Amino acid sequence: MDLIATAEALTTNHAADAALDLYGMWIDHNASHPVLYAVLFNYGVGLADAGRLEEAADIYRRAAAAKADFLAPHINLGTVLERLGAREEAVRQWLLAAHAPTNVTADTLTWKVTAWKQIGRVLEAAHCEEPAENALRQSLELQPAQPDAIQHWIALRQAQCRWPIVQSFGSLSRGQLMRAMSPLSLAAYADDPVLQLANAHRSYLQEVEQAAGHAVTVGSWPAPQGESPRRLRVGYLSSDLRDHAIGFLTAGLYALHDRSRVEVFAYYTGPTGSDETQARIRAGVDHWTDIAAMTDQQAASRIVADKIDILLDMNGYTRDARTRLLALRPAPIIVNWLGFPGTMGTPHHHYIIADRHIIPPEHEIYYSEKVLRLPCYQPTDAHRIVASETPTRAECGLPDGAMVYCCFNGANKITRAVFDRWLAILARVPDSVLWLLATNDETSGRLRAHAEAAGIGAQRIVFAARRNNPEHLARYRLADLFLDTTPYGAHTTASDALWMGVPVVTFMGESFPARVCGSLLHAASLPDLVCRDAEHYQRTAIRIGQDAQLRNALRTILRYRRDDCVLFDTALLARHLEELFADMWNDYCAGRLPVPALANLKLYHEIGCEPDREQAGWHGGAGLAAWYRARLAYRDAVSPVAADALLWEPASRALAA
Repeated sequence: MDLIATAEALTTNHAADAALDLYGMWIDHNASHPVLYAVLFNYGVGLADAGRLEEAADIYRRAAAAKADFLAPHINLGTVLERLGAREEAVRQWLLAAHAPTNVTADTLTWKVTAWKQIGRVLEAAHCEEPAENALRQSLELQPAQPDAIQHWIALRQAQCRWPIVQSFGSLSRGQLMRAMSPLSLAAYADDPVLQLANAHRSYLQEVEQAAGHAVTVGSWPAPQGESPRRLRVGYLSSDLRDHAIGFLTAGLYALHDRSRVEVFAYYTGPTGSDETQARIRAGVDHWTDIAAMTDQQAASRIVADKIDILLDMNGYTRDARTRLLALRPAPIIVNWLGFPGTMGTPHHHYIIADRHIIPPEHEIYYSEKVLRLPCYQPTDAHRIVASETPTRAECGLPDGAMVYCCFNGANKITRAVFDRWLAILARVPDSVLWLLATNDETSGRLRAHAEAAGIGAQRIVFAARRNNPEHLARYRLADLFLDTTPYGAHTTASDALWMGVPVVTFMGESFPARVCGSLLHAASLPDLVCRDAEHYQRTAIRIGQDAQLRNALRTILRYRRDDCVLFDTALLARHLEELFADMWNDYCAGRLPVPALANLKLYHEIGCEPDREQAGWHGGAGLAAWYRARLAYRDAVSPVAADALLWEPASRALAA
């Protein structure tokens, strides 16, 4: 204990090398000591922290060999091996810990849970969805109360089209699984803007306030005296300013900003490395700062030092988001735009940018932010690179002469209801095929088996291998009609299809992700392809599939309107975006910054998680407000609550009877 205390004191006092030397000398002179395994483990931790990974790996192996039921070295050895690029060997180490025959203690249980989670994380990153799902299930069987593991388990099931998605197991009920679902998974699961708002707020509480151990105090910036004489400093915060859907959409935007009105800053939080898309973005902004390696406090200090007036959050609840950084309020005005399809439900996001189709006035109650609108919410890069050569249908596994329906949305957006609808369309258009983006053999086989069970030959479901973006765009020319998904529809994929001359058919849902594709079709001058409901969508897709003349007419409209329609006018979007920035700044100067309404959302989340939305009898849609009113009335009758606890403000304007 004296040794460990001395080593820790040395490390605390910035003498980590001396601590490592001390551990090394002690180990050399105590080869038979009964707690050698613990000292070896601490020594391995110190070596790993110092970046001496190969040495750390050797020491962790010695620690594991010194005490067979000591599982911690296997966990840490796996982490070191992963850092060294040996992921398969890392998984083997975690499997050793997971399957080790040990006494059941709190420590061994924790190590086994951790081992299964690590296995699941690495396999998920390697796109080995099925074994990753199984690993996370093992972890949850041992310890059910793991919201992060539940989130990934659900996301993995969605990525594999493993229906039903939310299925109870072990001691985990369907309600517990629903309550832990991530905002992004919920967007693809339920067309319910009330639940999406409540779920977003729950995620904020979990990721920020619970992680901090206390309620985060949202400070305010003092309003400036008079109008600012300088141009506005606008910061774009994102992990996706690269070869990514957000990078592809916005690559042409930044250079189009009027430099007499705004100074453009980019704060990058994504993986290290560069590509052509990122190079274009860096060239289009005035200032580029990589804050990925900075702590939240360091990054916030940098943004404050840059005197940013308006900070746009282009991640939301997605990978590599910096939610805790934004909670520090590093700029007086924080805006939710483009990265996440919905409300953030936080006390520090003031505005959300949309358009009149995605958030009509009567839907504003479903958003904690104040809604501002562009002519079309989504930018589209008019200078994207498209491969000059188009592959043949045969090269892509498509039959010549067939009607090719396509959907290149991620498999996580394909629900059972959506796929059944597509199969019904194929049944009515016998010479047709459905062209989907490939994921893995297991998922492809599952979808083909589902098709065969419905009487549709497996060969009519064709899968497109993943390609780089220029080649991917070029093969759109082989498709005849893009079929949208719901409740999470096509966003970037829809604008890709329209840019390449492929018409898209969709229908409007109630929530943000279910309305974007309809917005894009309006902006592309094809409002007739925005259907009233699922039945109208199905009939429209069948009619287009049966009528080659109609398909040609739609392609002609796209070809002639592409260069002057709102959807592809990025310069127009830049001007309108600058007008919105000016409006935000005027609100700030006048002391009118909106205050997000977040009361009573826990109650709405609890109610929204009750129904089984994958059952055929579930009906949401436009009747959601009435459904929530009925559930609130029932709860109030059973156990009366204060009147002001029934509805959040300003939602009472719409949900009150």
